[in-house]
Amino acid sequence: MSAFYIGLMSGTSVDGIDAVVADLATDRPALLAAQTTPWRAPLRQTILRTLNDPQLTSIIALGALDAELGEAFAGAAVAVIAAAGLKPSDIIAIGSHGQTLFHAPAANPPFTLQAGDASRIAARTGITTVADLRRRDIAEGGQGAPLAPAFHQALFHKPGVSRAILNIGGMANLTLLPAGAGTVCGFDTGPGNVLMDAWSSRHQGEPFDRNGEWARSGSCDQPLLERLLAQPYLKIHPPKSTGRELFCISWLDALLAEGFHHLKADNVQATLLEFSAASIAGALSEFLPTATELYVCGGGAHNGFLLQRLQAHLPACRIDTTAVLGLAPDWVEATAFAWLARQTLAGKPGNLPGVTGAKRSAVLGAIYPA
Repeated sequence: MSAFYIGLMSGTSVDGIDAVVADLATDRPALLAAQTTPWRAPLRQTILRTLNDPQLTSIIALGALDAELGEAFAGAAVAVIAAAGLKPSDIIAIGSHGQTLFHAPAANPPFTLQAGDASRIAARTGITTVADLRRRDIAEGGQGAPLAPAFHQALFHKPGVSRAILNIGGMANLTLLPAGAGTVCGFDTGPGNVLMDAWSSRHQGEPFDRNGEWARSGSCDQPLLERLLAQPYLKIHPPKSTGRELFCISWLDALLAEGFHHLKADNVQATLLEFSAASIAGALSEFLPTATELYVCGGGAHNGFLLQRLQAHLPACRIDTTAVLGLAPDWVEATAFAWLARQTLAGKPGNLPGVTGAKRSAVLGAIYPA
């Protein structure tokens, strides 16, 4: 008996909506269809402006953006259903992450905001939609992120093996799966692709540095790298999460103005890639030094030079992508939100308090009936 769910995800890289149709009838998700719907250029620019200058966004603009995003997520769901050869009536539910516009778990009061009107998704598709999956964890005293570790534990944990799952999107986050019965840990290590993407867009006119080739052409500047690695966030013990509110192009510009303005653009790119690799490797070495396997997902899994630098920092650790574990790296996060929708409808918790810092496990999200 099949159990079809849709997962929708757009991350901090803002490169498009990842959509999957997953059969969750067993413990091993089977993907019937998976595709990315790129953001329309004007809408992507609106999202990026909102992310880069959130205090300049009016309530009217925010409401309009929420509606536009809802329509876009609905369109992505309709398209992936067609790609799977199914009908909307075949789908049990949609799990929609939405688009994070601001994440402030350390604010007073703490909050997070994901846009993408789920009422519109349910109305346009005729499918029950589960959304707003982060705020309940924050209400329980948690970070609201990362949420994927519960899915990683269910799918990728292997008794007797100390392994880690690394998602490299705009931010990088680790799930640490100890060999024994130890507590699963997960947190944002810092920037993944976000700074490299912004620098590439500014200086190369490209949304990302394909395979890290531009970074490979430059040389890492050690003084700049040390300055980047001095960012206090990196020294905070988990639970912790971060986003563009901290690691953004304006933060980088301010740092470069402190005596690094003479650096060539390709050398800055090489240093930014090394910053991502070093901060990820440092976090893994500190919090799961026994790890012998690291499996990578997200867009950064396709950056060969970044993976090469990670391997240089972690010579005793096998590094591969989640494809060898049975789930292609591009679709892990979207599948996680399909799984979280199933958890919510079943009345089961979707968070791990040991990861997010919440006071207790909780059923996540809001349900928007078909």
